Amino acid sequence: MDTYKYIFVNSGMKILKSYGVTIFVTVVGTAGALLITSMIAFSLSIKKLRYRNVLAFISNFTIIFSAGLIPWYMVSVNYYGLKNSILALILPSIFSVWNMFLLRTYFASISPSLYEAAEMDGANYFTIYIKVALPLSKTALLTVGLMYALQYWNDWWNALIFINERNLFPLQYYLYNILSNVNAISSGRIPSGASGNITLPAETVKMAITVITIGPIIFLFPYIQKYFVHGIMTGAVKE
Repeated sequence: MDTYKYIFVNSGMKILKSYGVTIFVTVVGTAGALLITSMIAFSLSIKKLRYRNVLAFISNFTIIFSAGLIPWYMVSVNYYGLKNSILALILPSIFSVWNMFLLRTYFASISPSLYEAAEMDGANYFTIYIKVALPLSKTALLTVGLMYALQYWNDWWNALIFINERNLFPLQYYLYNILSNVNAISSGRIPSGASGNITLPAETVKMAITVITIGPIIFLFPYIQKYFVHGIMTGAVKE
């Protein structure tokens, strides 16, 4: 238990605060990502949409080619002001083209006659999206929502790039810093006295950090696993 004692005694409150940051980012980011992704996917599933193929091509193009790290960082910081902001942990990952195409395939499998019946009753496309498409796509939404939630929960890269203030560190990045410090102590770059009287094997710290990180996910995943598998199969295959 020396490893857990080292982690929680020295950094217990900071870990709890980083847990709060991660939970907030995961909940808000997943909800926003689901809203944006589902709206775009529903739009591209409507065959009457003008320039539908052009929009799909532009989205697909971003999977193959990217602008690179430096232009992305400059645009995010200089134009969007994401430096040392909670939005820096949410906005860069709020849209996934792969998840959008998965949802689009699911929306496209819904019978067009349902949309036509709603149109005859006077519904516009936004009403059809809210009252017809979304209720019929709960399985796909849960699947994509789980993907986004895991992405936000495990993210440390955005914090490394954009965050300098310790009170904004998410859980993954804070534990990454602890592991880096332990590796530095083990390698001799930091005097061993800096860690107190506890000897910490780096591998033991890795395992403890893994348990702390995946704990909530372990309890959540069994409840939604069946929706995840069914949603992947339904959204990935179209006959």
